[in-house]
Amino acid sequence: MRQNVALFGVGLAVLWSVAVFAQGAANQQGAANQPAQAAANPAYVPPAWDTYTPNIPGVVAAGTTVELITDQLNGTEGPVAMPDGTLLFTEGGARRLSRFDKDGKRSTFLENLQSGGLGFDPTGRLIANDNTQGKQGIYIVYPKGAEKTLVDRKTPGFDQSNDIVVDKKGGVYFTQPEKANVGYVLPDGKGMKIVAENITRPNGITMSPDERILYVNDSRGEYLLAYDVQPDGSVTNRRNFTRYHQVNTSAAPGGDVGPGLRYKFTSCADGMAVDKEGRMYVAGCNGIQVYSSQGKHLGTIPTARQIQNLAFAGPDKKTLYLVGRGAAWKIQTLTQGYPGRAK
Repeated sequence: MRQNVALFGVGLAVLWSVAVFAQGAANQQGAANQPAQAAANPAYVPPAWDTYTPNIPGVVAAGTTVELITDQLNGTEGPVAMPDGTLLFTEGGARRLSRFDKDGKRSTFLENLQSGGLGFDPTGRLIANDNTQGKQGIYIVYPKGAEKTLVDRKTPGFDQSNDIVVDKKGGVYFTQPEKANVGYVLPDGKGMKIVAENITRPNGITMSPDERILYVNDSRGEYLLAYDVQPDGSVTNRRNFTRYHQVNTSAAPGGDVGPGLRYKFTSCADGMAVDKEGRMYVAGCNGIQVYSSQGKHLGTIPTARQIQNLAFAGPDKKTLYLVGRGAAWKIQTLTQGYPGRAK
C-alpha cells in the first residue's frame, strides 16, 4: 500500500512539473508575440508577468528571470540610476518622479513633472524634460535651490523633447519626434542648436561609453542611427548602425503604419541603454534587442509588454531595469552598465 501511495505521489509530481514547464513555455511564447501585438494596436495592454532570457554570452545567462516588480504604476518612462544605485523613473499619468529602493519599494521623489527623459550632469544636478502642456522644456529640477530652465517653448528651435542624454560636459542631447530632429543644449545652458535632421521619428537617445558616438533610435525607421560627436557637440558622419531585429510594415486600423499611411515601417524602437563594453540595449517590437558595439545582433530578451525605456542601476550597475505600459521589471545581468554616466 505504501509503495502504491509513493508511486502515486511521484506521478503527481511529474505531472505538476510538466504542467509548470508547459505554462512557462506558453508564457514565454505569449510574451514574444504580445509586444508586436501591442505595436499593431497601441490600445492593447497585455498582462504583465515574468519572462526568461535566452543565453546571450557576457550579457545574461539562459533562463534568467525578467522579474516583474509591479504592474500598478501610472505610466512609465525615463529610468535613470541614482548615485546610490537606486532607480529614478517617471510616472507620467501621475505627473511625478518615482524611485525604487533596493527592495523594489516605490516612493515619490518629485511632484508636478511629466517627463520622458532624465539624466544627471557632472555636478550631480538632475536634468529632466517636461512634456506638460504649456510647460514643455528641459530643466534642472534637483537639488532644491538649483532649479533652472535650460530651454523651453520660447527658445528658437525647441518644440518638445521625447528623450535626453547628458554628456560629461553637461550638454544635453534630446530628440524631437514631430520635428524629425535632434537638438543639443550647450553646456551650462548657454543656448541650443539642432545637430541632426531628417530622421523619420527620433525617439530614444544615448552615447557610447567614450562619448564619441551618439546613437538615435528611429521608431518609424528600419535602422538604429549613429553619429560621430565633435568637440563642440555637433555630430557628423550619419550612418546606419544596425537594422532592427524586428520591423513591422503594417498596423491595426487607426494606426500610422501601412500602405498609404504616414509611415512605411514601425520598429517600435524606444529607449536605450549601454553597458561598459559598449553593447546596446534597445526597446523594440519583440523585447529588448541586444547589439554589440559593432552593431551585431546578439540576442533578444522577450518581455510581457512592449518596453518604453530601460536603464542599468543597482550598487554595481548589474541590474537592468525595464519600464513599460504601467509596469516595471528587473534582470540580473552578467555585465555592468557603463559606470561613467548615470545612463
